[in-house]
Amino acid sequence: MKKLYKPLGLLAIMLFSFYYTERIAILMQNKSPIMQQINDVEENYIVSAVNAKVEDNYIVPGIMGRMVNKNKSYVNMKAFGIFNEYYLIFDDVKPDVSLEENKDKIIKEGNKSKKSVAFLLEDGNETIKKYFKDNKIKADLFITEATYDSNSYFEQINNDKSKYKNVESLLNKNNQNKNICYIKEMDKENCIKEQKYLVEETFFLQSDNIVEAKNKIESGAIILIKKTATLEHLQLLLKETNFKGLSIVYLSELIKE
Repeated sequence: MKKLYKPLGLLAIMLFSFYYTERIAILMQNKSPIMQQINDVEENYIVSAVNAKVEDNYIVPGIMGRMVNKNKSYVNMKAFGIFNEYYLIFDDVKPDVSLEENKDKIIKEGNKSKKSVAFLLEDGNETIKKYFKDNKIKADLFITEATYDSNSYFEQINNDKSKYKNVESLLNKNNQNKNICYIKEMDKENCIKEQKYLVEETFFLQSDNIVEAKNKIESGAIILIKKTATLEHLQLLLKETNFKGLSIVYLSELIKE
């Protein structure tokens, strides 16, 4: 029994030593001028998370918050021996109500605070596709296995009912899968099972509704450009988007928290 007490005693001393050393290190870190300066500016960088809005079967994604990781920031600056706000390190703060826990809900618009819109393109109108590409305007393109392009300018969305898994494999292979499911074309239940983001457009532009479409342009809009739309009408819609001070982003950016 005595033989057992000795190693247990040594173990207790070691554990206490580690604990005491760690506490001393934390105390010294907190008294450091660098840490004190980090504490002074911390409030300036805190961004509160914005909860997603859920209503019936629909959801408007929230916005990630941000906080200063003081320990990592301290270690980062200590290596240089000086406080510099440029070397602050941040952690994301997830909303209490998040899109990630509500993937069975449909996204019909992005968060309005982003001051952005996203365009979805039906395939088949080469003139409109060329205009987006030539003018470096971001857009998402519905694709099938036959139209998939590993070097595509567009963010590609799987819209192939018959060869869905083949397209998924192609997108995954090239790290291009944004896991977005356009539910008006694809099977909703399967998309939920596959943990996709369920999306439908806020409104669409076709050959004969430019006036109505222009009036619907607002932050967060997901705009479907049908293959029947004309380049002239698209240009008018883009002009209205610019007039309202809205940025054009990929759909994955618009719905990202």
